[in-house]
Amino acid sequence: MTDEKKITGYRELSDEEIRMINEIKDHGQQLEAMILRLDSHCDGSPSSERCIQLGVDHLQTGLMWLTRAVAKPEGF
Repeated sequence: MTDEKKITGYRELSDEEIRMINEIKDHGQQLEAMILRLDSHCDGSPSSERCIQLGVDHLQTGLMWLTRAVAKPEGF
């Protein structure tokens, strides 16, 4: 086991930043639950499935960018 506590490319986060990232992650779980309910409600047509998948993709991307805005990683 290593004594390192820092992830390469990331700075140490404050308690408030950790709380904000955890809040973003909690919202992601809520969105996932809503999407699963929506998916079971839809008719399964290709257009509905595509709309849901596009919504999922954009929500995941948005949550990732919000997390990065807080974490401010140093690299690519």
